[in-house]
Amino acid sequence: MSHDNDLAQMRMPLASIHEECGVFAIQNHSNAAKKCLMGLHALQHRGQESFGIATSSDNGEFSVYHGSEYVNSIFEKPEARLLRGTLSVGHVRYSTSGSKPVAQPIVVDCKFGKLAIAHNGNLTNAGSLRRKLISKGCTFLSDIDTEVIGHLIATNPSDSFIDCVIPAIGEVKGAYSLVMMTNNTLVGVRDAAGIRPLVLGTVDGAYVMASETCALDIVKAEFVRDIQPGELVVINRSNELTSTYPFPPLKRSFCIFEYIYFARPDSVVDNVPVYEARKNIGAELAVESPPPDNVDMVVPVPDSGIPAAMGYATKSGVPFEFGIIRNHYVGRTFIQPTDGGRRMGVEMKHNANSSILRGKNIVLVDDSIVRGTTLREVIELLRKAGTKTIHLRISSPPTLHSCFYGIDTPERSKLVANKLSLQELNTMLQCDSIAFISIDGLYKAVCGAPRDHSSPQYCDACFTGMYPVGEMERH
Repeated sequence: MSHDNDLAQMRMPLASIHEECGVFAIQNHSNAAKKCLMGLHALQHRGQESFGIATSSDNGEFSVYHGSEYVNSIFEKPEARLLRGTLSVGHVRYSTSGSKPVAQPIVVDCKFGKLAIAHNGNLTNAGSLRRKLISKGCTFLSDIDTEVIGHLIATNPSDSFIDCVIPAIGEVKGAYSLVMMTNNTLVGVRDAAGIRPLVLGTVDGAYVMASETCALDIVKAEFVRDIQPGELVVINRSNELTSTYPFPPLKRSFCIFEYIYFARPDSVVDNVPVYEARKNIGAELAVESPPPDNVDMVVPVPDSGIPAAMGYATKSGVPFEFGIIRNHYVGRTFIQPTDGGRRMGVEMKHNANSSILRGKNIVLVDDSIVRGTTLREVIELLRKAGTKTIHLRISSPPTLHSCFYGIDTPERSKLVANKLSLQELNTMLQCDSIAFISIDGLYKAVCGAPRDHSSPQYCDACFTGMYPVGEMERH
């Protein structure tokens, strides 16, 4: 079975094509498709425009479904009953500059049969690899990085599948967590710097891999461990797991922005509970930028600002209040595909709780400022509700540089903190004061130590411009 929905072309003001996504895979489970779809549902926050799933049965029947809606939409469709098998990989995605939101996993026909690949991250050398493959006669059906990996595997002359995978992955640069499957074999691999997350679990004796532990929880899988940077895991039909490290090691550089925004707060990422990390960030922010004496309450921008605001309120001793109510039937505006869509999302998503805000002085806590459009409209809502003063506190440092590793940030010239001084930003947002957590404060909150400025413990390129595995190649 194959079903692909037509997806409208959407554009964003970015300098390059990349994606923020989530992946899930399961091997040797009698209800693999359902488990995979449930896992993708738990990862929906990582991509809301399209999802896809591939399954393989013991007799080699390969089924694929791609859709441009939320994952839960498939459960009532007849196509769900046709997704049979004991092996499955899946993917959630949103689109970026100039690209159609083509759903993954991509499926490639090769000498090993059908190969399905799902990818979270971004390849910084995808353009040159694509040109090389085209010169060799390869035809591309999309502009997503994942298809480059598929062609590299398919064109390798080796008769061993894994011997084709290893040199293919060895050619790519950037950040990636990959899951891929043939009719019989499941493979998971994480880039050598460990920038993007990937975890391993078990359920009913079957192995599971996913971008976050929250996807393990929903399928009642037990967390085993993180897939390590540079690790390649192979699981066969006999449920034998083989782990190797075939790639040159790099300094570990996990993305610190996962703790600030992208990971779900109930996930544990690289052995750090995200919820606790965000509360710690808020507490450190309160130490660095305490509230003025006349502040009545700490108000989060929901939902991503809530844990940091809780930490800020507890540390500062100022009451925490839900001064903004969110409509949870609207997606996250940071990953909406157009500026118009983001503006409409803000209007539909937030409402000021005027009964507790009128005449009050508040600290407003949010996780980040990228374009500034969302916050400006939120602050306008608070002013209209009668809020007297608004002191803005941001639980990340200023975003000054573009991300080339799979997070949708605009090109540097469109990052508002890169264009404006702190006072200009304060004026633009129409708040009474503004403060960001420092880069050292962020590190103290997440790992208990200041940033090692000569060899940072995490990838923090969006704040510092230090790219651990290089920038996007220039054409």
